[in-house]
Amino acid sequence: MASFKLPKGTEQEIEVRKSTIQTAMKNAALVPLEVAKSASDMMDLVGKVIEKGNKNAVTDGAVAAMMARTAILSALYNVKINLDSVKDVEFVERVGKEVVQIEEKAYNIEKALLRKVKL
Repeated sequence: MASFKLPKGTEQEIEVRKSTIQTAMKNAALVPLEVAKSASDMMDLVGKVIEKGNKNAVTDGAVAAMMARTAILSALYNVKINLDSVKDVEFVERVGKEVVQIEEKAYNIEKALLRKVKL
């Protein structure tokens, strides 16, 4: 938000402001991307709880899988909305592909984990 408050009275100020805004928008996309990756790592732990944990806690593992998937998708929504403001096409394509991969992985792992829950 500080980038949007930069002066824009001269051509040089306008260019500095634009550049600063773009850098900030890239960072605004990368931070939630890292959150999504961290939440994705939790899926491995959830799998261990479901497979090797106390049988009475298997539903807790199932809920944890669903919550991890939701955390991933929530973070990726933030990435997507911020990518809309980034003008660097190469950056948008690279990060966009990563978003799709993480999203697909989250859905697939969640499905696989939930199939292991036997009630």
